[in-house]
Amino acid sequence: MRVSEALDTRITCRAFLDTPVPEATVKAILAGASRAPSGGNLQPQFVWALTGDNLARLEAIVLERVAAGELADGATEYQIYPPVMKEPYKSRRSKVGADMYAAIGVTRDDVVGEMERFAQNFAFFGAPVGMFFAIDRGMQQGQRSDLGMYIMSVMLLAREHGLHTAPLESWALWPRTVRAFVGMPPELMLFCGLALGHMDTSHPINRWHAERAPLSEFAVLQGF
Repeated sequence: MRVSEALDTRITCRAFLDTPVPEATVKAILAGASRAPSGGNLQPQFVWALTGDNLARLEAIVLERVAAGELADGATEYQIYPPVMKEPYKSRRSKVGADMYAAIGVTRDDVVGEMERFAQNFAFFGAPVGMFFAIDRGMQQGQRSDLGMYIMSVMLLAREHGLHTAPLESWALWPRTVRAFVGMPPELMLFCGLALGHMDTSHPINRWHAERAPLSEFAVLQGF
């Protein structure tokens, strides 16, 4: 698969089949992604990959608490979004949420439907593999960028293996729970989760794609 094809077909998959993913495939993806660049070759990424009973037990813990009305086990360990969202980012975020829920027939006034769908983040949308990415607390913004490049490399390599992914910032809401479950050292900060598996192509949510801004909105080419 060409890189351009992997990029073009990569989506945030929100409905997976329960088809298992072999351990060898997961290892190949995670090891291959280590070729992602990092300033000073610091390679700041740490990864936990769960499947089977381990993953099911963690999902059950969090989903039970979400069902009881608990949406987090404390403050996230970093600011996911700016405290004040300005344009055009505010409108983009609002539109993508409305469009996504509309694709599966959930309206903005359907609070129960929205909550049920949001809870699926913590079931990894049915994926057989759930991952967690972490970074040392002593690292700075540059290294978080490096971690992002590693995660993107994981997602592109997943496409090469015929798999799909869903990066899940929502798991940053559960740092204490995840840390205790996987045995994450206290010096590491939970960054996000990621679902990995085979896409359920029959689900309407996977036929919807988020819009992208045209090149003219974000790029300036000079001297060409």
